Amino acid sequence: MSIASNPSRYSPPSQLFHWLTVLCVAGAWILGVVGDDLPKGSIRHMGEFVHVILGELVVLLLVLRIVWRFIAPAPPLEPTRFGTAGELATKLGHLAIYGLLLAVPVVGVLTLFHSGEALPLFGLSEISSPWVKNRELKHSYKEIHEFLAHTLMIVAALHAAAAIAHHHVLKDRTLKRMLPAVFE
Repeated sequence: MSIASNPSRYSPPSQLFHWLTVLCVAGAWILGVVGDDLPKGSIRHMGEFVHVILGELVVLLLVLRIVWRFIAPAPPLEPTRFGTAGELATKLGHLAIYGLLLAVPVVGVLTLFHSGEALPLFGLSEISSPWVKNRELKHSYKEIHEFLAHTLMIVAALHAAAAIAHHHVLKDRTLKRMLPAVFE
């Protein structure tokens, strides 16, 4: 079994990076939405810590995905009746997802720093906030962080819906290309 992409599917590392990103984004988003509802104290603190770690994993996976794209480029797009317009929409959608995968954690870090807190680096080390606590900026960045996170979830849902439509309506291999060969 080759680890490179081929014309019919993404490589196993590409698939792994994709699905791990899906899990990390979903987990971080859920914790972000319900975090304030967690009981105060150690449970809420752990939820916030896991939320931050998942965000860091999203960035790490994004870097790995981009590096891997140079090693094993993506297979060509499936031809559809939408032609060049469909290809452009696909590329813009992927760019939006990649941009949001970076923007959401970056703004999250700015939110954390403006709250005067350190950034834990996977629980192994931490980076101290370069700024003093600023409630107004923290609130502004938190609003932007939440907006971008919700936007990412909407764009990801549209991405998933498009893959499902390709599978069930257009009857092409777009969805299967990102699934392990065992789902063939």
